Amino acid sequence: MTSALQVPDPEWMTEDLRIFAAAVDRFVVRECVPHLDTWRRARNVPREVWRKAGAAGLLLASAPADYGGGGGTLAHEAVIIERLGYHGASHLIIGVQNLGAAPYLIKFGTEAQKQRWLPGMASGEIIGAMGMTEPDAGSDLKAIRTTARRDGDHYVINGQKMFTTLGSVADIIMLACKIGTPDSPDISIFMIETEGLKGFSRSRPLDTLGHQAHGACELFFDDVRVPADCLIGGIEGQGFRQMMVNLIPERLIGTLEAAAMMEHALRETIAYVRQRKAFGKSVLEFQNTQFVLADCKTEATLAKTLVNHCIGRQLKGTLDPVTTAMTKLWVSEALGRIVDRCLQLFGGYGYINEFPIAHMFIDARLYRIGGGTSEIMKRIISRSL
Repeated sequence: MTSALQVPDPEWMTEDLRIFAAAVDRFVVRECVPHLDTWRRARNVPREVWRKAGAAGLLLASAPADYGGGGGTLAHEAVIIERLGYHGASHLIIGVQNLGAAPYLIKFGTEAQKQRWLPGMASGEIIGAMGMTEPDAGSDLKAIRTTARRDGDHYVINGQKMFTTLGSVADIIMLACKIGTPDSPDISIFMIETEGLKGFSRSRPLDTLGHQAHGACELFFDDVRVPADCLIGGIEGQGFRQMMVNLIPERLIGTLEAAAMMEHALRETIAYVRQRKAFGKSVLEFQNTQFVLADCKTEATLAKTLVNHCIGRQLKGTLDPVTTAMTKLWVSEALGRIVDRCLQLFGGYGYINEFPIAHMFIDARLYRIGGGTSEIMKRIISRSL
């Protein structure tokens, strides 16, 4: 794969994956890059793009082929996320569907649930979101207040979710609820179909600082009745364990995106300072520019190397929560430093939204918050001291 960094392909990168990466590149350049500004203004990625992504094999690439997936591994998902980020096209947030919502069905769903939802997610006909965060419960998932009360063959759901990525367009929502009352210790995961659902409503897309096309919104549940067979796995009280099992790949999504954005920022900046003139020579000829970019390239190379290492360990089943937390913490913080330095080299043009570096500057801020804040990552790391 084309790279601006001094990073050899990791041992898990096979020839088949290189061919797959080239196909992803072609899709992203053709179907995403020309439309990024339109998506930002609309605060949405058109459904047709999701269908095209499904047809191109980008959706549920690691899901079993029996359910419409690609039959691949985490390596295929990593390639997709990395190539989207490399081209600045992370607004098509495939990772939430592929590594967020779908694995709950793949790992814990009943056979009927898998057959019901996974093929549509793989084709792009169904868009899935994850309803976990609430107005008063972010990283502390045990503090959620949304409830699901059993009533015959149904559950009655009440509560509110916040910052739900893809929530404004989702056809199904993977919803974390307390069973019975908000003070219950038991959490369960439900897969909720949104179409025609009485008592369910959602806000307009939130006016986010960056990542405007992610469709994040609030979700409201007012005595919403859903069939009992929407309970993932069919057993109450398994939700917290299920969330912990899937936490590592979920956190890898943001880390992969952040590392790819570093490379994108570096590539855009190098191209700009090569052609930009100041005092009769290119900005790249100044020693300060060279030293700033040397630091950026070093950090970006370290980030990509570390992320590749984590993917390799996760493929072997040996990646642990502490290493994941350290990686997410360092990569997300380094991204903030890099895009800030790169924007400075653009001068006044870096402050203009027509330049990709301006969007990267505001988009980068999310990664120190989403998927667990930097402070939560430090807390996890500190327990290992």
